[in-house]
Amino acid sequence: MNQLPDSMRYIEINAPGGPEVMRIGRCALPVPGPDELLIRVAAAGVNRPDVQQRKGLYPPPPGASPILGLEAAGEVVALGAMASGFYPGHKVTALCNGGGYAEYVAVPAGQCLPWPYGFTALQAAALPENYFTVWANLFDMGHLSAGETLLVHGGTSGIGLTAIQLALASGAKVFATAGSAEKCAAIEAFGATAINYRTQDFVKVIATLTENHGVDVVLDIVGAPYTQRNFKCLALRGRLLQVAFMQGSKAEGLDLLPVMTKRLTYTGSTMRPRTAEEKAAIAATLKRKVWPWLEAGKVAPVIDKVFSLEEAPAAHALMESSMHIGKIMLDLAG
Repeated sequence: MNQLPDSMRYIEINAPGGPEVMRIGRCALPVPGPDELLIRVAAAGVNRPDVQQRKGLYPPPPGASPILGLEAAGEVVALGAMASGFYPGHKVTALCNGGGYAEYVAVPAGQCLPWPYGFTALQAAALPENYFTVWANLFDMGHLSAGETLLVHGGTSGIGLTAIQLALASGAKVFATAGSAEKCAAIEAFGATAINYRTQDFVKVIATLTENHGVDVVLDIVGAPYTQRNFKCLALRGRLLQVAFMQGSKAEGLDLLPVMTKRLTYTGSTMRPRTAEEKAAIAATLKRKVWPWLEAGKVAPVIDKVFSLEEAPAAHALMESSMHIGKIMLDLAG
């Protein structure tokens, strides 16, 4: 194995702000902890929490790398003394606690998975943040099962397209919202029923399509403005799963009576603050249940556009424009 360099390139942020505050810097390589792998990064995913962290609104948890980046794929180059399951040379994809926007990242071994057979670095790096998040919320917490119905908001986001595919693969029927004809066409192409929220009232559409029964589960990234309307969309004993608050978390005049009268469950979670043990358990489930689907082509990451590390500001600008369909990626191998 080649000797490791003395320093690495990474995306540096000296002060919170717009995409222009990101620039290439150099720093020492991270030192893997006892249970960690050191990965030479070939590709990394761009996610909305990265944008929030860049703005100073989403600080990393204690002990996490302050460098942006919650998912990466590459080659294992070193291991901590207690790390197991992988060896130098293994190609892994990793759910990072931070540090993905860099040439090297240290990640707990339990949060790493082998690349699905036949996958490229970019495809592998597009998996962790969305697949961990969707599985934990939709299946572990939401208990979505075959024969049930699901409404996904933000249907062409990375989270949305992952949720649509995993739900359909599990035997559920899926409806999804988006804000343009192009995005609705993309949703329909994956086998879900699209609702254009700019031209249609999704509450009325769901009532019509379900014959006033409602859906069993709603997966929401919008937040406060949709909460009351989501309650209306849910069937008896329905579950509302909150995975983001793109339009705010504080809802004025919210009427919680439907929670009681319809016996609803309203829950949600974020992935980054979870313990290493929790993340490792999700990784093990994904490897057992979802990796075979990926390798068989039953589900797949959807990549919209690829940027170099130097182009990270442009990647963030695209993310904030919401013009993308699927994942935005950084290629560090080129």
